[in-house]
Amino acid sequence: MIILGLIAGAVARLVVPGQDPMGIPGTILLGVVGSFIGGLLGYVLFGHDLSEGALQPSGIIGSIIGAIVALLVWRAVHGRTSVRH
Repeated sequence: MIILGLIAGAVARLVVPGQDPMGIPGTILLGVVGSFIGGLLGYVLFGHDLSEGALQPSGIIGSIIGAIVALLVWRAVHGRTSVRH
């Protein structure tokens, strides 16, 4: 799960332009959260379940898509909370 999270998080950070001040642990966390989001979207849209296997191409693609969604949501929330002078 950690390796899949690293891959999905890294690809999401490469695909979405802009700066993200997070290190490797943040990238892994982004990918793991994205994996859960992608799994939820896959279940809702396509009706897949765990009996089909945890690691399959659609799972990896779903993890990347979920990580992109999570990154965009994080940026939207993080961008709104600014330090006031």
